[in-house]
Amino acid sequence: MIVGDVAAGRPAVVAFGANLGDRRATVLAAVRELAGEDGVEVTAVSDVVESVAVKPAGEDPAAPAYLNGVVLLRTTLAPVELLVVLNRIEDAHGRVRIERWGDRTLDLDLIDYDGEVSDDPRLTLPHPHAVERDFVLRPWLQVDGEATLTGRGRVADLLAALEAGR
Repeated sequence: MIVGDVAAGRPAVVAFGANLGDRRATVLAAVRELAGEDGVEVTAVSDVVESVAVKPAGEDPAAPAYLNGVVLLRTTLAPVELLVVLNRIEDAHGRVRIERWGDRTLDLDLIDYDGEVSDDPRLTLPHPHAVERDFVLRPWLQVDGEATLTGRGRVADLLAALEAGR
């Protein structure tokens, strides 16, 4: 059953990552599961890239590396409804929420939802750390060369600024 006309739905950007277990199998399964959700149509999936784990204190090369990427989709779900779907998929893949930015079997982050801005305690939009993460910006730019992060600017410019700051 499709909930509403998904083609007429709203665009959203979801970043995915995993650094525990069979990372590739997990992220590919999560993308398939997301595509199978009522009210969701996956329109593009980036290549998967490997990145150093990021912890609250910064990059942690001693932690297992992540596989990351981005999914573009259209959805008839409201942002919080989409977040519930993302959390359910994470949970189904053994996601445990003990340590902030801890190692995980699967991480699905709603980065942007049709330009909406929200500071709801459950969901901040756009994602507050997306601008700091090349493992989000680079894959996003790969699948949408004209991408813009709401309130921050063109993804290509954000990535260039991030690279220049290194």
